[in-house]
Amino acid sequence: MKKQLSALLCTALLLCAMTGAAMAVETDSTTAADVAVLEQKPAPAQVSVYPAEVRAVEENGVSRLEKVYYLTAQDDPAAIPTGDFEREGRSYTLLDLLKNDQTETDTKDHIEVITLNTDTKDMAEILKLLEPTLEVSTEDGYTGVLSLDHTSITVEAAGYKTSSRTVSATRTYPNLSDADVSLIPKSVEESGRTLTLADVDWQDAATDYQDGYDLALRYNAVATYTGTATSKYATGYVVTADYKGEVTKTSCDTVIYTAVFSSIEAAGQSDASGSGAPFNYALLLIPLGVVGLGAAGYFGSKGYLHYQNKKRGYE
Repeated sequence: MKKQLSALLCTALLLCAMTGAAMAVETDSTTAADVAVLEQKPAPAQVSVYPAEVRAVEENGVSRLEKVYYLTAQDDPAAIPTGDFEREGRSYTLLDLLKNDQTETDTKDHIEVITLNTDTKDMAEILKLLEPTLEVSTEDGYTGVLSLDHTSITVEAAGYKTSSRTVSATRTYPNLSDADVSLIPKSVEESGRTLTLADVDWQDAATDYQDGYDLALRYNAVATYTGTATSKYATGYVVTADYKGEVTKTSCDTVIYTAVFSSIEAAGQSDASGSGAPFNYALLLIPLGVVGLGAAGYFGSKGYLHYQNKKRGYE
C-alpha cells in the first residue's frame, strides 16, 4: 500500500513539473520572439523636411493622404519621409511620390573682358597665363562658364623708357696736301645719326729724302667721329582677352513633391477577440495539472485510510 501511495504522489508531482516547464518554455519563447520582432523593426527615419500642406482624399471608398513639400532644386528629395504611419486609427502606406518642377531660368550671351600684366609679348608664353575657361557671376544674378576667344587677345606696352649710348664711326681721308684738321669734315652721317669729329690720326702718304731726312709730301688722315644714340623700350605689357559664352539666371527655384499615401487595414484588427495577441496554448495545461493534483490527493487519502483499517484488523 505504501508503494501505491508513493506512486500516486510521484505522478502528481510529475504533472505539476510538466505544467510549470511547459509554461516556462512558452513564456521564454514568447519573450525571445518579441525581442526578435523588436530588433527587426527599422529605426524610425529622421524627419528633416515637413509638409507645407496635407490633403485628405476619399476616392471609391479608399482613404488617401497627400503631403505636399516645397523644396529647392538643390534639396535632396530623399529627406522626404515615405515610411508607413498611423493617423486617426488608420494605417497609411506610400503609393506614389510625385514631382512637379517649377524652376524657371533665363539664358543670354555674355562677354567677360579680362586684363593681366606680363613682362613678355611672346604669344606662346601669354597663352600659358590664360585659363581656357572662366566661371563668372554677373551683378544682375547670371552665372555660367565662358570659353576663351583666342582671336580677341591683344598685347600692348604698359609704358616706355628711353636709354642712350655712345656710338662711333671712322673715316679715312687719303693723300692730303697737309696735316691740317681744316681739311677734315667736322661731322658725318652714320645710320641716320649725325656724328661729330672727335679725333684725327695722321699718316705719311708720300715722302721725299732731303739732306738726310724723309720729308712728308702727302698725308692720310683717319678721322674718328662720335655721337649719342637713344632708344625706347617697353617697361611691360598689358594683355586683354575676351571670354564668351552663355550665362543663366534662375527666376524660380521651387520643386513641388507630393507624397501620396493610401489607407490600409491597421495591424491587429483581424483578431476576433480584439486583443491582437496570439493564444497561449500552454494555459490548457493548468486545469490538467489541477485535476491531476486533485485526483492524486483523493486516491492517496482513500489508500491511506484503507491501509489504516487493514492494519487495525490484523491487530
